Amino acid sequence: MTTLLTHVMHEAEKLSEAAQNELAQQILEDIASELLWQQTLSKPDSRLSALEAMADAALRESDAGKTFTMGFDEL
Repeated sequence: MTTLLTHVMHEAEKLSEAAQNELAQQILEDIASELLWQQTLSKPDSRLSALEAMADAALRESDAGKTFTMGFDEL
């Protein structure tokens, strides 16, 4: 465990039991999310190639002058 995480745990001990449980739940959810994200990024994914294809198409349309700049208020 890192020094910073150890410090966090010591600070968390100062909280009420309910607050500690809520913090622990948040941390567990963040860890699960991070692990899922790492797993997702480590796998080749056909959706990524689809996204790359859409990005390439958008760039081609832009290069061909088929796009225009607009702000959020103009959507």
